[in-house]
Amino acid sequence: MSKNIAVSDEVYERLKREKKDKSFSEVIEEKLDSGEKILEVTGSNVLNRETMEKVKREIEKGSRGSLERMEDEVA
Repeated sequence: MSKNIAVSDEVYERLKREKKDKSFSEVIEEKLDSGEKILEVTGSNVLNRETMEKVKREIEKGSRGSLERMEDEVA
């Protein structure tokens, strides 16, 4: 499954330079797996507080939906 995310033009350009022949997901995953923080990949102050709260709500909503679908499959 894939998700769409919004990043600033600056962040997009940084990821694009880093990716070469890899996917954006691979670049981000490599950075996270190496112990780097997502902030080190994207730069600071990418999300403001309001956007962060919206993202958190969407993640929680998606997680609830996934759990409900799993329960339906098991039942």
